[in-house]
Amino acid sequence: MTRRMALSGASAFAASALAAPRLSRAQGASVLRFVPQSDLAVLDPILTAAYVTRNHGMLVFDTLYGMDADFRIQPQMLAGHTTQADGRVWTLTLRDGLLWHDGTQVLARDCVASIRRWGVRDALGQTLLALTDELVAVDDKTIRFRLRQAFPLLPYALGKPGSPACFMMPERLAATDAFKPVTEMVGSGPFRFNAAERMAGARVVYDRNPAYVARDGVSSFTAGPKHAYLDRVEWHVLPDPSTAAAALRAGEVDWWEAPGFDLLPLLARSQDIRIEIMDATGFIGSMRMNHLQPPFSNPTLRRAVLPALRQADFMTAVAGDFPDGWRQHVGFFCPGTPMASDAGMDVLTSPRDLDRARRAVAESGYSGEPAVLLAPSDFPNLKALADIGADLLTRIGIKVDYQALDWGSALQRLAKTEPVEQGGWSVFHTFWSGLDQMNPAVNASLRANGRDAGRGWPTSAALEGLRDRWLRAPDEAQQVSIAAEMQRQAFQDLPYIPLGQLMQRTAYRRDVTGVPEGFTAFWGVKRG
Repeated sequence: MTRRMALSGASAFAASALAAPRLSRAQGASVLRFVPQSDLAVLDPILTAAYVTRNHGMLVFDTLYGMDADFRIQPQMLAGHTTQADGRVWTLTLRDGLLWHDGTQVLARDCVASIRRWGVRDALGQTLLALTDELVAVDDKTIRFRLRQAFPLLPYALGKPGSPACFMMPERLAATDAFKPVTEMVGSGPFRFNAAERMAGARVVYDRNPAYVARDGVSSFTAGPKHAYLDRVEWHVLPDPSTAAAALRAGEVDWWEAPGFDLLPLLARSQDIRIEIMDATGFIGSMRMNHLQPPFSNPTLRRAVLPALRQADFMTAVAGDFPDGWRQHVGFFCPGTPMASDAGMDVLTSPRDLDRARRAVAESGYSGEPAVLLAPSDFPNLKALADIGADLLTRIGIKVDYQALDWGSALQRLAKTEPVEQGGWSVFHTFWSGLDQMNPAVNASLRANGRDAGRGWPTSAALEGLRDRWLRAPDEAQQVSIAAEMQRQAFQDLPYIPLGQLMQRTAYRRDVTGVPEGFTAFWGVKRG
């Protein structure tokens, strides 16, 4: 992957919408007005994998490691680390000057508690903690891991920007059950969450943290110094796309994270607006089924969907025929990255056969149970996927209970493992950044460890075994071979169904102060 792609990939996060902020002035303060992809319904960035919450977390919290534009992991809150005992003992040392937003010092025990809480919810974190015999604070600035076996991916796990990222919190918050929300937004990042000015469903406000001490070096992606030159960042939630487009054209907002493809030609006609691809690795659509409850607890029924599914139908519903707007024939790993392959892809690339799918549904033992399909009404891209998915399932003989609700409510609903009669769900559709589906280490949707997996909770000893083999593989050649085998197995177990790759655009006003490099965007850095 080229550096240009990496920098474009950095734009996948909402704070990248700060990359070229038009600095409006309010009583002498520099303010960015930003329209996020959806409402920030869940504040706790460990509790959900939703990107809008992760983006919020990147402003408020910090991480022990960061990732630069070449996908290399660098110390962030750390001064550095050492390893001993053939890589089984890691000693991490916090750098000087770190303070929580409440004014107290960042301590090693805070970080230990934060790692433990994050590790319950994150796929790679689960692997790390499973290999950990001891995780302790040696003193106020020193964290020590003792592992049962060498795990070179430890810094990668703690520094990956994929959701949920390993954000650090004070121990009093990190001690919260990983399945319950923390009660305060107290981090150590370059912006402070302004709870007093938050208007649920309408506005989120962040103020510059004057006590933040940036590390030395050059800002790149999520690594390096985080200088907050913006005094204030305002997220304005505008669920209606026409309203958001009109606000951007009128200069009432500065940036719109994810405009619909149907509105891009209108925005492009304005000389005041610039349109760019958000992420050169794209966003991978997925249909995720609930493996705990009928009807999709039946693997034969899950596989029955494949003969009739056309990725092009889903992508066209979102992007139409917009040039270079989407790609089909996409598997379980991001196209154009080393682990992508054609292994098992014939189930999606062979001629589509609706009658065959109908017969497969009938032969699966399906007895007409309703499939509750969640459709986020305020998230146009996800609603488009849901509409196509509902139509597909209905046409092959599955009884669909289509339930439209806002994205925030959908996120809360997706946490429910109960049957549909008790408020549960059966299927939903979403997008994941291609950066989060590059390999088995970061593709959380491929975890198949039951109730410890993400929402949908698939179980497959075969998939888990292949993932473990991939993590232990000594070189890339073996990793590629195992990833291909893993993709073939995934088409049998179907933890989710890939729906194609979307090349989402973002739109911002041209009257900007300058475009900083990489993820300096997050911190409101401006140049020149």
